[in-house]
Amino acid sequence: MVHSFMGGDWSGGQLTGRSPPSCGSPAGAAAAAMGFPSTPNLKLKLQPQPQPQLEPRIGTSRRPVRLRCALDSEPVPPMTVSITGATGFIGRRLVQKLLSDDHKVCVLTRSASNAASVFPASTYPGLTIAEQGDWEACVRGSSAVVNLAGMPISTRWSPEVKQEIKQSRVNVTSKVVKYINHAGNADTRPSVFVSATAIGYYGTSEIHSFDESSPSGNDYLAEVCREWEATACQVNQEDVRLVLLRIGVVLGKDGGALAKMIPLFMMFAGGPLGTGRQWFSWIHLDDLVNLIYESLTNPTYKGVINGTAPNPVRLSELCERLGRIVGRPSWLPVPEFALKAVLGEGASVVLEGQKVLPAKAKDLGFSYRYPYVEDALKAIARDL
Repeated sequence: MVHSFMGGDWSGGQLTGRSPPSCGSPAGAAAAAMGFPSTPNLKLKLQPQPQPQLEPRIGTSRRPVRLRCALDSEPVPPMTVSITGATGFIGRRLVQKLLSDDHKVCVLTRSASNAASVFPASTYPGLTIAEQGDWEACVRGSSAVVNLAGMPISTRWSPEVKQEIKQSRVNVTSKVVKYINHAGNADTRPSVFVSATAIGYYGTSEIHSFDESSPSGNDYLAEVCREWEATACQVNQEDVRLVLLRIGVVLGKDGGALAKMIPLFMMFAGGPLGTGRQWFSWIHLDDLVNLIYESLTNPTYKGVINGTAPNPVRLSELCERLGRIVGRPSWLPVPEFALKAVLGEGASVVLEGQKVLPAKAKDLGFSYRYPYVEDALKAIARDL
């Protein structure tokens, strides 16, 4: 029941027609709880926008966007933000946050109908939905771009699936980078590019901890992250501020790990995966969205930033605390052999972990609403 961003969620669309493993068994549920953000599908569909709040930026000139400093008390100037992966678990909350703060959003998707079902015009007036042929125009008219796209990783890893896992990230990132770089001069192209990557970059360990200065691991997911990041780094960094968010396990009530774990606990079938000693580097959804928002608006945020809470825990501790909060025991571990039977090589995602610390975010003064997992779990349980 680990939802790793190796980095994201099952909640968005997928790049392929594969279905995740069945959740009918604990091992299947564990598989479904893991995954990268999926790439939403993309035709330009403009939903009604009663009052535009930002001058159009498609053309030869643009009103400069002033980015606030950490101690700046002035409101953030209106932005237009293009987002891949917007229909996923993380993307949905980010869209809500941006719109609530009077920014404009362009959803870059592969399926306008799917995006419209997630963001109905009646609830999200002014939202722009763009299919692939119209991504470039949206990017050119944006102040910033957020890239959350990628195929889920919670499936049996055949050679073909492993290739798709990598290419779903690299190809979308490459396309977005190309559109940013071709968006004109420094006055017309987006000024900031926030691109998701994952803590899988560091590999796995039960004894070592990792921060942004740590080297990359040598397993398959580390390889994926290195290529993913290298593609994002091809953006023109003379004019565009690049933020690479290495995201950990995202906790929230509407998706990710807990959406799969809590029903099992309520049926007295919850427990750790494998030994339970693997590290669980997590972050509450609200904190992650705030970290993305801060990365968009604060010019001191640049380069690699770990998207994790400051207090990672062992998976057995997470399960014990979750069981106590929902009033159910954490007594039924999912054995390693069962996970390997479902996921094959992909079982390494849930059987191994890493202790990742957000040194950069702490140095930048980012304020966590939920620094401790028990507080995060209690907040989520209150909303169930």
